[in-house]
Parts: sequence; C-alpha cells; structure tokens
Amino acid sequence: LPDAPPGVKGISLFVVPKFLVNDDGSLGARNDLVCASIEHKMGIHASATAVMAFGEKDGAIGYLVGEANRGLEYMFTMMNHARLNVGLEGVAISERAYQQALAYAQERVQGRIIGDKSGDKKPILHHPDVRRMLMDMKARTEGTRALAYYVAGCMDRAKAHPDEAVRKQNQSRLELLTPVVKGWCTELAQGVTWNGIQVHGGMGFIEETGACQHMRDARITTIYEGTTAIQANDLIGRKIAREGGQTMQALIGELKATQATLAGHADGGLQKIGQSLARGIAALEDATAWLLANYDARPQQAAAGAVPYLKLAGHVVGGWLLGRLALVAHERMGGSDAEFHGARLVVARYFAEHVLPEAQALRDAVVDGAESVLALPEGLF
Repeated sequence: LPDAPPGVKGISLFVVPKFLVNDDGSLGARNDLVCASIEHKMGIHASATAVMAFGEKDGAIGYLVGEANRGLEYMFTMMNHARLNVGLEGVAISERAYQQALAYAQERVQGRIIGDKSGDKKPILHHPDVRRMLMDMKARTEGTRALAYYVAGCMDRAKAHPDEAVRKQNQSRLELLTPVVKGWCTELAQGVTWNGIQVHGGMGFIEETGACQHMRDARITTIYEGTTAIQANDLIGRKIAREGGQTMQALIGELKATQATLAGHADGGLQKIGQSLARGIAALEDATAWLLANYDARPQQAAAGAVPYLKLAGHVVGGWLLGRLALVAHERMGGSDAEFHGARLVVARYFAEHVLPEAQALRDAVVDGAESVLALPEGLF
C-alpha cells in the first residue's frame, strides 16, 4: 500500500477474487488474474502448484483483509496451523509407505530363511533384515504420530481448559513443539519411505508398485511451510534462547518423572526403555544447556547445530511418549486387546533400543560439531 513501512512491516493481506461481484451480489466481470503455468513437480501431483499473474492488462482488484500492514502477522496464524498439518502429512505418508511395504513383505516369497532348515518357502517377512526395516518404519511412524497427537491435545487444552494456568502451560508447550512436529515428523518420513522402497527390493524401483511415489510425495514436506532449518532456528531462537529454556526445562521435568516410573518398574522390558530414555534426556539437557550458554555470543555455532537439536528433541520426546504408551499397555495386557497392547510394548522397546541411541550422536553434533561445519574456507567447497 502507499506509504506502507519498508520491508515485511509493510505487508498487507488481500483477497483477489477470480470474478468481481456486482452490487446486487451477482457475478460481474472477470478480474485481471490468470494462471500463467502449472509447475512440473517431483511429487504431490494431486496438489497443483501454479504461477499466478496479477494485473497484466487492466489491473487486478483486491480487497484488504483485516488492518493494513499486518499481513505477515495474519499469515503466521495460518502458518502455525499449516506446520502442524504438514507434520501430520509426514506421519500419513509414513503410515501409507509402511502399510504397502508390509503387504508386499507378507506376500513376496524369495530366498531361504536364515536358520530355517525346513526348506519351506516363506514370505520375505521372515527375513531378519526385512523385519528390521519394517520395525524401523513402524516404530518411527508411531513415534511421530504420538508427538503429533500429543501436540494436538496441547492445542485443545490451550484453548478450552477451564484453568487459566493450564491453558497458558499448554500454549507454551504448543509453541515449543510446533516446529518439532513439523521438522521431525517430516524428516523421519524421508527414511521411512526410503525403507519402503528397500523392502520391495528391485520392484520398489519400478513406478508401477507405487513405493516410489511415497518417497517423492514425502520430499516436499521438509521444505514447504518452512524448511527444517527454519523450524530448527525458530526452536532454538524463539522457543529456547528467548525465554531461557523455561518451557523446555518444564517438559524435561515431566520426561524425568516418566523415566523414573519406567526404570523402577518390575517389568524388565519397561526398565530397559527407562534406561534408554534416561540417556536421551541427559543428551537433551546437555544440548539445551550448551545452546543457552552460547546462543547470544556464538550465534553461527548455535545455528550450525539447530537441525540436530530439533531431531534430538523429537527423538527424546517421541521416546517419552512411546514410553508412556508402554506403561498403559502393560497395565492392560490382561484384557481382550492383549495382542494390541503387546505390540505397543514391542514398538516402544524397539524405539528405545534402535532410535533413542541416536540422541547421543545428535547431542555431540550440537555441542561439539559446530566448528567443523564452519571451518572450511568458501573457496574449498
């Protein structure tokens, strides 16, 4: 708008209709905007991406939405919801890739099963490494789903809980974990869909099986509505450094309470989950403390570890949530859904033994890895 402040502070939001509306409410003349082209994309072909041209002839007419110069603020209201939705998109694609890979592994017969001397032909689901890939897909998908649903619960409580203090607590936690939902759930979807192709073997490389589509569709999720790096910088800057890590420390307190329950449980499997979670929590505490100590004085070094920190937070919070689910599942093992709850225990155990150990490496990348990120002279890249 004329006389708007420079930069992003001068952005306003407009709705530009395809047709103008007459005073009597009927459709009027066509507005001056056209779809100039449709982009040819790697994936998500069902969702068109277009180049729009406004005002090439007579000038397009747009209508101001809200107040002038507050367009970016309004857009962020949509963006925060969109980030959660894209995180769920990552979960959904992961689940679909897992379901298809599982169905293929249950039907495809190939090779001799290691250690099986019967000579019977069995589906590849009986091969240990195929089971490993499927368990990895399942555990990571369930971990991301648990996080996405937990944050959705925070959103509901932040809006509707009768206690104002609880509303504020959940609003803070929603803001803390929104970039983790968006970044972590979509990053893990890359590996899940990759494994989906691998389970199919050579057939996974053939487009007709559909396994490739999951990988191509998942790829955009780490990019649109803010790349993983943007989410990570938001997490360490606005959500950690700006408030002195208070919301994260409060969350870590809850993680520790669950970890103590797991570690002190009579069941050996739950104890092992608790032991792994303890190591993950320690890694998250170390990385958080390092960021708080270095963010202001060494901003580039902090930013160099932002994405590893986001992944670390996702791994540990996801492991915590699966640990909570495991505690509930153990209590209900005597009921009619014993098989279902038994599967929850196995998935939580796998996550604790195969995914949570990555937390230490991510912690090391945050605390000790920044210098090597920044050390290489530009001319040697």
